[in-house]
Amino acid sequence: MTGVDGNRSGVLAAVAAFFLWGILPVFWKQLDFLSPPSIVAQRTLWSLLILLGILAWRREGRLLLDGMRNPRAAGWQLLSGCLLASNWLLYVWATLNGRILEGALGYYLNPFFNMLFGFLWFGERHKPLQLAAIGLALAGVALQIPAIGGFPWVALTLAVTFSLYAVVKKRAPLGSRVGLTAETGLLAPFALAWLVMSSANPAAAFGGSWTNAALVVAAGLATTLPLVFFGHAVQNIRLTTLGILQFLGPTLQFFIGWKFYGEPMTGPRLLSFALIWLAVGIYAVDGLSGERGAKS
Repeated sequence: MTGVDGNRSGVLAAVAAFFLWGILPVFWKQLDFLSPPSIVAQRTLWSLLILLGILAWRREGRLLLDGMRNPRAAGWQLLSGCLLASNWLLYVWATLNGRILEGALGYYLNPFFNMLFGFLWFGERHKPLQLAAIGLALAGVALQIPAIGGFPWVALTLAVTFSLYAVVKKRAPLGSRVGLTAETGLLAPFALAWLVMSSANPAAAFGGSWTNAALVVAAGLATTLPLVFFGHAVQNIRLTTLGILQFLGPTLQFFIGWKFYGEPMTGPRLLSFALIWLAVGIYAVDGLSGERGAKS
C-alpha cells in the first residue's frame, strides 16, 4: 500500500498501537493474581504462538529458520529479547505496584534517550531545538527526585532499556517481524521453565478459574496486536510522524494512573511532567517543521 491510502492507514495503525499501549495498564491490573515474572512468561509464550501463526500465514518460516542457524543473528536476537523482557518485567511490576505515573514518565523520556543513543552509537547529529528538548527532559527527571522522594529509577530504567532495545534492533540482521519471533522464541524456554518451577500445579499458572485463564491467554493478543499495528505504521509513515504520535501512549498512561487509580500528583511532580510536556512540544514542532521542509 502506497501514497495517500498507505499514509492514512499508517497513521491509523500508529494511533491504534499507541492507544492500546496507553490503556494496557488497566488490563495488566486484571492479572494481579499472577506475579510480574509469571505475567511476562505468559506474555512471551502466548505471543510466540501468535507470531508463529503470522509467519506461517505469510510463509516466512524459512526466514526464521535461516536466521536462527546464524550464531551472530541469534546472539543479537537473544540480547534484544533480554532487553525487551526486562522492560516488560519492570513495566508490569510498576503497573501492579501503583507506579503507573513513573512508567508514563519512562515512555515520555524514551524518544530523548533514542536521540542521545543515536548520537553516541550512530553519530547522528541533533539540531539546537532537539538539544534543548533533551535538556528540558533531563531537568524534568531531576525534578522527580524531590517529587517522589527518591531517584526515579523506574522511569529511567524503562527509558534506557527500551532505547537500548532499539539500538540492538538496529544492529540485528533480521527483519522486525521475523526478529521479534526469533527473540520471543529464544526467551520461551526460560518462560516455560519459570512457570513450571513457580506454579504448584497447572491450574495455578492460569489463575485457578476459567475467567482468569481467558485473561492469561489474552495477554498474548494484548502483547502482539499493538506490535502488528506498529509494524504496519513503520512501513507507511515517516519516523518523525511516528515519533510524535508515540506520545499518545504515555499520555493515556499518565491520566489512567492519576485519575483512574488515584496515584499522587504533587506540585513538584506536576512541574516535572510540565517540563517533559514542554520538551515533547519542542520535539513535535521541530519534527513537523523538518517534515514540511523535506516535502518542500
